[in-house]
Amino acid sequence: MQKKLFGTDGVRGVANQELKGELAFKLGRVAGYYLTKDSTRQKPVVIIGKDTRLSGDMLEAALMAGLTSVGINVYRLGIIPTPGVCYLTRTEAVDAGIMISASHNPIADNGIKFFNQQGIKLSDQVEFEIEKLFFADHSENLPYPIDKEIGLIEEKYAWLSKYINFIEQSIETDLTGLKVVIDCANGAAYQAAPAVFRALGAETVVLNNHPDGQAINVNCGSTAPEMAARAVVKHQADLGIAHDGDADRVILIDETGEIVAGDNIMAIAARHMLAKGQLSKNTVVTTKYSNLGLKESLAEVEAELKITKNGDRYVLAEMLANGYKLGGEKSGHIIFSDYNTTGDGILTAAKIAEIIVEQENTLASLKSVMTYWPQILANVRVKNKSDWQKNEHILAEIAEAEKEIGSKGRVFVRASGTEPLIRVMLEGREAKLLEKWSQRLTAVIAEELN
Repeated sequence: MQKKLFGTDGVRGVANQELKGELAFKLGRVAGYYLTKDSTRQKPVVIIGKDTRLSGDMLEAALMAGLTSVGINVYRLGIIPTPGVCYLTRTEAVDAGIMISASHNPIADNGIKFFNQQGIKLSDQVEFEIEKLFFADHSENLPYPIDKEIGLIEEKYAWLSKYINFIEQSIETDLTGLKVVIDCANGAAYQAAPAVFRALGAETVVLNNHPDGQAINVNCGSTAPEMAARAVVKHQADLGIAHDGDADRVILIDETGEIVAGDNIMAIAARHMLAKGQLSKNTVVTTKYSNLGLKESLAEVEAELKITKNGDRYVLAEMLANGYKLGGEKSGHIIFSDYNTTGDGILTAAKIAEIIVEQENTLASLKSVMTYWPQILANVRVKNKSDWQKNEHILAEIAEAEKEIGSKGRVFVRASGTEPLIRVMLEGREAKLLEKWSQRLTAVIAEELN
């Protein structure tokens, strides 16, 4: 069954187009009611955080109105990273958490992510149940409390420090002597990321740390790490850190200005954890998008790679179900399940910094444990992404590509969960072969779906 509202990572869209205040109000009522209906508190409590986007205030107000209208108290966290909301949801006396963010997406976009009481993103089944309520005439079924039973709103901006302290306490090594460049993407990391590294003793050079909703992710952060890379070289830093808008992912830069993405980060962390006996079942969890070089690197140290569906919530589900300790995505969503239950960019950066200091090594040397296979990722903007799997011409072309690339690599095509795109990924040893099929596949998809 196809979901109508929820995508890969919550509810997303252009604010005031697909994602209007009316929708947020209704979603606050319905999702708030569903997630707190079994609460033992006199009034359930939901916490809500946001990144710096201009539309965040509007959506926050609408969500809070919906939540309080069904008798839920709301704690406002203000601007805070998504993993901060996740951490606080599971450690404080609350019933659920909400984050307003579109992560790395453009300014006009926004999104609403929900966490259950354990600080875990909602399962597909729970999202289906919420959608059932949302699209039904729920007005007679959901409560409309009056007088003292209406929910109240309380500001808890100081709770950001609890998350910052949690990251600090998760790092056992003094980072004094390490010089880091931190690009906060003018987003939710603008306070927390610099505070963490300064508290750990590192010398910091901070970029794009303004809570400017007109500049979030604009030519900066994880989607444009070139600025941070130039700063690393200029300031002769040991490490560069580039966050996205809500700081649940990170891209790193080594001391030479070279990018170190999610797969390489997992390879470094896995080997370190393996050497310390901390890599449960010698297994790392990731998605189909991860480079085959990661699998090759892990095999060299007799570690395995477990593959899940795209999305860090599926990675986490696999980790929790089987007790795995490390997982993530090539985009830089890295999960250390001993510490948090979502991708955490600040924690990840601090963990890699800890490895650099502990091993007395450079990131350029550490990253050499993995060699990337040639990979092409193309996005095709389409008018209708829902029916592509029924298109005979597209399927025939994919079959031909799989036949030729075959054992030399892989072909992976899927619709984006958050944007009107069909994503095409090709990977293998022969770059020219991948380029040939990338051009053919994107051409037929564009022609057939537009």
